[in-house]
Amino acid sequence: MKNNTEKLIIGRTDIADFPKLELFDIDIKIDTGAFTSSFHCHHIEIENHQLKCQFLDPKHEKYHEKYFLFENFTQKKVKSSNGMVEDRYLILTEIILFSQKYPIELTLTERGSMKYPVLLGRKFLSKKFIVDTAKKNVSFKKTNS
Repeated sequence: MKNNTEKLIIGRTDIADFPKLELFDIDIKIDTGAFTSSFHCHHIEIENHQLKCQFLDPKHEKYHEKYFLFENFTQKKVKSSNGMVEDRYLILTEIILFSQKYPIELTLTERGSMKYPVLLGRKFLSKKFIVDTAKKNVSFKKTNS
């Protein structure tokens, strides 16, 4: 018999940490319409068989100019909200929500100066969270209370 773990309630937005990316208190939007999760970054390129990029936008308050190199990455076709299909790089990293560390696959895309640089999709949310669209920052409030 399966061990049913209780799912946490998460709101439509929250604030998360990405320790391996050295990014903390990052605004995230829960997007149940998206299958994959994505993170805004720029200067995405392959250099010496490694994926090289910078996270966030230079105008973002948490931007730290650091380049990241990933040896382990793949490419995935993703249909964006406007219906266009694009090839995106996909990395595996970690996210902290409700004071708990979770592995997360993120596609990397240039999202401009979006209010929410991170979108969490169904693949990550499934079996862990229930979304209550009337709530905001549930994990962040619980962590900081």
